[in-house]
Amino acid sequence: MTAAGTAFEVAVHEEASLGEGPTWDPATDRLLWLDILNSRVHTYDPATGRRTLRRTDQHVGAVKPRAGGGLVLNLRDGIGLLDPDGTFRWLHREPVPGRRGNDAAVAPDGSLWAGTMRYDEARGGGTLSRITGDGTAETVLDDVTVSNGTGWSPDGRLMYYVDTPTRRIDVFDVAGDGRVANRRPLATVEDGAGFPDGLCVDAEGCVWVALWDGGGVRRYTPSGDLDRVITLPVPRVTACAFGGPDLTDLYLTTARVGLPAPHPLAGSLLVVPGAGRGVAQPAFAG
Repeated sequence: MTAAGTAFEVAVHEEASLGEGPTWDPATDRLLWLDILNSRVHTYDPATGRRTLRRTDQHVGAVKPRAGGGLVLNLRDGIGLLDPDGTFRWLHREPVPGRRGNDAAVAPDGSLWAGTMRYDEARGGGTLSRITGDGTAETVLDDVTVSNGTGWSPDGRLMYYVDTPTRRIDVFDVAGDGRVANRRPLATVEDGAGFPDGLCVDAEGCVWVALWDGGGVRRYTPSGDLDRVITLPVPRVTACAFGGPDLTDLYLTTARVGLPAPHPLAGSLLVVPGAGRGVAQPAFAG
C-alpha cells in the first residue's frame, strides 16, 4: 500500500453544505457536481476556470449527462430531466414523505441506477432503483439505509455498491441483461477510518472510495486489497470521479454540514492531478 499525503489542489473554493456527485461530461469538457442540501448544480471548466450555478426546486442527490444533451437529476421526489434549453420535466416521479434522492450512476447500458435515503437516515428506509431511458423503474434493493457510491468494472461484468452504514464496498455480478446478482463484500472500512461514501472505478478495475469522516480517499484492487490512500485535511470527503481530457485527474467533493468548526476547505471541490486513469462514463439514455 502507498500513501500519497496531501498531494491535492483546490479546483473550486466553495462552502457547499453537502458537496457531492462529481461527474466528468466529455461532451462539454466540464465537471458536474452539486450541493445537495442547497439544491445547487455546479459546473466547472478546468481549462478556463469558468463556473456555472443552477438552482433546483428540490434537494438534488445526483446529476448526470444525457445522451441527447441536457441532464438527468435524482431529486427528492424522483427522476427529472433538464433539456438543453433548460426545460424541466419529470421522467419518473415517486414522492415518499421523509425521503430524498441521493447518489446515482449510469450503467454501461445507459440506465440510471438511483439511490434514495430517508432524511433521518432510518435503517432500511432507502432504495436502489434502475431507471431506463423511457422512465421504466425497477427497484433493485429495497432495504438500504444510505444508498451511495455505485460503479461498474471496465468490462461491465461487475458492479460495486456502497450502503454507507454497513462500512462495506459490495460487489455484484452483472448479467447479460444488465441486472445484478450474487452480492458479496469486496472490502470493509475499519472502525475509526470513516465511512465509505461515493466511489468510482479506474481503468485498471480498481475501486476508489471517498471516506466520510475519514479525511481522504482509498483505492482497492479488484481482489479487495487496499493499495493506496490519499489523505486530505477535510474530514468529510463525499465522492470522487476522474476527469480532465485524459481522465487522469481525480476530483473530490467535500461537505461542511454537521461540523462545528469546518476546515476552510470544507465544501470545496478538490483535485488530485495525475492520480490515475479513469474510464469514460456513459450518458443516460433518456
